[in-house]
Amino acid sequence: MCAYDTRFSRMTRVISAIAFPWVASAPEVGLKIVHLFRAGVRGGRPTGYTSGNVTESFMAEDRSRALPAERRETLRSALNAAFGPVQVGAVAAIGGGASGAFPFRVEIGDRSYLVRVEGAASPLRNPHQYESMRIAAQAGIAPKIYHIDEAACVAVMDFVEERSLSAFPGGPRALAHAIGEMVRRVQTLPLFPGFVEYPDIVSRLWAWVCQTGLFASGVLDTHTERLESIREAYARHPVNPVSSHNDFVRRNVLFDGDRLWLIDWESAYRNDPLVDVAIALDSFAASPELESVLLNAWLGHAPDDALYDRLALVRALTRLYHAGVLLSASFAASGALADRDPSAPTLQEFHRAIRDGGLEPGTPQTKHALGKMYLASFATGATPPGLDAAV
Repeated sequence: MCAYDTRFSRMTRVISAIAFPWVASAPEVGLKIVHLFRAGVRGGRPTGYTSGNVTESFMAEDRSRALPAERRETLRSALNAAFGPVQVGAVAAIGGGASGAFPFRVEIGDRSYLVRVEGAASPLRNPHQYESMRIAAQAGIAPKIYHIDEAACVAVMDFVEERSLSAFPGGPRALAHAIGEMVRRVQTLPLFPGFVEYPDIVSRLWAWVCQTGLFASGVLDTHTERLESIREAYARHPVNPVSSHNDFVRRNVLFDGDRLWLIDWESAYRNDPLVDVAIALDSFAASPELESVLLNAWLGHAPDDALYDRLALVRALTRLYHAGVLLSASFAASGALADRDPSAPTLQEFHRAIRDGGLEPGTPQTKHALGKMYLASFATGATPPGLDAAV
């Protein structure tokens, strides 16, 4: 049983009980919603860098992000299991993302390591994340792992010194090609454990959004009808599940100046191969040219019309999933708004509002606007905004 974070217990219980009565077989939905409320490691930066003993270091700066006292021994035990008795040079809390974990950079000698202690309530946790992460690390896709304690929900791995993805050699085209190859590598790994059918998880999340009162009665009816139509069409296509990360967004891909790493495996399980492709396209391919580059790198050749038709269905599902996560976060923060207007800002309007201070990243208002934009993308096929401003 992992550590329990009481700050999110009530919201977690409400969502799991009402929206996800089957949460034991699909916990990552609630986990993803919880993740939108607090920062973690997504290639972030140290927030309090201190030297000395492990326990003493956690008593230092930034108490609001520090590991709870009862979990310090978990970290000490993990380091001992990974490296034996060692002198810790420095410990730094890592911030800058949307993960629900407590991640820390630990200096030992001239090396840096990441110790990731899970923090959200365990009933909303993918039970297969560590097995999937092990498989990916053994293949060199995820950072090297030195120790995992599934019972304590802690992992010790290499720390990746991150550089901006904009510095990737060859620019966006080369990055899109590398992402396509990475998706293919993940999907050729030994098969991850099974978990839940993707259309089911999207439908459950959407049903929850519709019953929250976040939007006025009837406002979302056309979206529900479109979801039903997409599910009917999707069911006509057989699926051969493959190993999937299921959260192939920009904040989960780190560039160290030499190569890419894929992190944060808490949603990883076997799934429709087009789920990772759809999310990667929306995250790394902002033009038809880049889409073609990514798809060709993934598939090894140009897709045929049948694949494009099915990809359109899966992209709609992934966009509605992200809309559901964002709107659930909006409801959890703001309550039943009874919003009567589902219209969304354009990408240009949204970016201008962020630039001019009309919207601030991470606020409930911004999540609500982003949720509407993903709804519009689901309904029309327009380019979605990306998730960076949500955190």
